[in-house]
Amino acid sequence: MSSHRPEIDSLSGEPLTPHEWDGIRELDTPPPRWWLLIYAATIVFSVGYWVVYPAWPTMDGFTRGLFGWSSRGAVAEALTASDAARAGFETRIQASTVEEIEADPELLRYAMAGGRAAFLDNCAQCHGTGAQGQAGFPSLIDDDWLWGGTAADIEQTIRYGIRSTHPETRFMEMPAFGADQLLSRDEIADVADYVLTLSGAPATEGAARGAEIFAANCASCHGERGEGSREMGAPRLSDGIWLYGGEREDIIRTVTYSRRGVMPHWEDRLSPEVLKKLTVFVHSLGGGE
Repeated sequence: MSSHRPEIDSLSGEPLTPHEWDGIRELDTPPPRWWLLIYAATIVFSVGYWVVYPAWPTMDGFTRGLFGWSSRGAVAEALTASDAARAGFETRIQASTVEEIEADPELLRYAMAGGRAAFLDNCAQCHGTGAQGQAGFPSLIDDDWLWGGTAADIEQTIRYGIRSTHPETRFMEMPAFGADQLLSRDEIADVADYVLTLSGAPATEGAARGAEIFAANCASCHGERGEGSREMGAPRLSDGIWLYGGEREDIIRTVTYSRRGVMPHWEDRLSPEVLKKLTVFVHSLGGGE
């Protein structure tokens, strides 16, 4: 009677398994005892977890477990508690004007937090996360406002939008002087030269001609010296702040084709409380009046 003796690895001194793959031999070493004990403990723990907590799907739901706890239920409880904690603030927001909210430090902190969240969800895509604006979308952190920067002005703009579909939207339309053939290309170029002088650019011969054209066609909305008109939503042209770019080519394009940017109205999309919080937040950004 003979017995098979395993081959011993010359480097480790451990026995080798009898199989070989592509010249590779495997050591025949059992896992350590502590590892086996931990493995067994995890099996015991899993059985206990199945009994205590929801674990297995069933035809009409899932096993509830002895504790009757679930992460979904915990979230629902947390939301209920949060709603209860916010209810008092929301009632006060509903009953207060924007000015009253800003005068109440406690209510102001609450409104600022909610307004920032609403801004990031609904406004930052156009105005930027820091409200710095971008080409075609105004900055909200300076004091240059087309329609006014008081809390009431901002609330009206947010509620009804600019050139939106709301019947009370703010609306102003600049003629397309070139596309509608109201001015020639040379006249538009002269106007652009003059407009640049309003914000400090050196005067040119074209600007002198453009001054007369501006007075006849543009001053009724923008003012004799380009000071703008908030009642009409006509931008100030004398401060060097440009919504669509302040280079000569940008101004020529604006005069030629006009600009008709649209801001949606939010009155039917956000609750009255959120609209107030959003107004408070925008008014606080640094450009509010």
